[in-house]
Amino acid sequence: MRNLSRQFQHLLGATLLLLAPVLQAQPKVIAYVPNWIELAAFAETIDYAKITHINIAFENPLSASGELSFNRENEALIAKAMAHQVKVLVSIGGGSASEDKTMRKRYFDLLSEGKLAVFVAKLTDYVVSHDFDGLDVDLEGPAINQDYGAFIGALAVALKPKGKLLTAALSQGYGGKDVPDAVFEHFDFINIMAYDATGPWQPKAPGQHSSLEFAQSNVDYWLKRGLPKNKAVLGVPFYGYGFGKAFRNDEYSYAVILAEHPGAEKLDQIGHTIWFNGIPTMQAKAKLVLDQHLGGVMIWSLNSDVKGEHSLLSAIYQALNKSAP
Repeated sequence: MRNLSRQFQHLLGATLLLLAPVLQAQPKVIAYVPNWIELAAFAETIDYAKITHINIAFENPLSASGELSFNRENEALIAKAMAHQVKVLVSIGGGSASEDKTMRKRYFDLLSEGKLAVFVAKLTDYVVSHDFDGLDVDLEGPAINQDYGAFIGALAVALKPKGKLLTAALSQGYGGKDVPDAVFEHFDFINIMAYDATGPWQPKAPGQHSSLEFAQSNVDYWLKRGLPKNKAVLGVPFYGYGFGKAFRNDEYSYAVILAEHPGAEKLDQIGHTIWFNGIPTMQAKAKLVLDQHLGGVMIWSLNSDVKGEHSLLSAIYQALNKSAP
C-alpha cells in the first residue's frame, strides 16, 4: 500500500507539473475608460470578450467634505460590463487631479490622520452603493505624500471584507520613490505606468516614450522592490507624442495616427515625427507579460483604439491567447 501511495503521489506531482501552464491564472486585461467622453454610446462598442477589467476614470472629491463626483453615464458602462462578466472599478485621482494644487491640497487634508477614517468610509460606501467591483487609486507624482501608506492600509481593511478589489496606477519616475513597499500586500494588483518617458513637457527630448526596453526597466523596478509578479500589470499606451513639425501640447490617439498615416499600425514612429506603439511592439509587450508570468496588461485608454484588423486591443488579446482568432 505504501508503494502504491508513493506511486500515486509521484503521478499526481507529474500531472500537476504538466498542467501548470494551464492552471496558471489567465493574464488580466485592464482597460481605462475616461468618463468625459460619450460614455453610454462608447459602452455599446466595447469588445468585452477581450478585457477582464474596466477602470472608469476619474471621480474625485467635490469639496473638503470628501463627497465624490459621479458621472451618471458611468451606470451604462457598469451595467454593460457586468452583463459580460467584466469587473468595473472606479479610479480616483488621475494625472490632472494630481497636478492641480487645489485638488491635491484637498486630498492631503482628507488623508490626514484626523480625517482619514471618515474619508475611507465614504469611499467604501461609494464603491458599494454604485455597485463597483473595487477602487483604483491613481494618485501620482506630487499627490503621493507621507499619508499614502496609511491611506492604502485603511482602504484595504474597509474594502476587502466586502469583497472589493483595491488597485493602483503607479509610475517609477513620477512619484514611485514615495510609495512605501508595505502597500504591495494590500493591493490586488498594480498598474505600472510604463509610458511617458518623454513628451510635450520635454520638446527638446524627442523619442519613443514607451519602448519595450522602458517597459522592462519599469517592471524590473517594481519587482526588485518586492511587488509579486502576479500583481505586476504592465501599462501600455494607446497614444503617442509628436515632436518637431508634429509637436503639439497634447497626445495623438492611436486612432488619429492611423487616420492620418495609413500603415502606421506596423510602426512605432511616423511623420515628422510621432512616436507611439504599433501592433508589433504591443505584441512584444504582451509576450513579455507571458514570458515573465506577470499579472497582465493595462491600457490607457481604450477609446483611443480602432476597430478591425488594426486594433491594438485585438493584437494584445491574440498575443496573450495564442490560439485566439
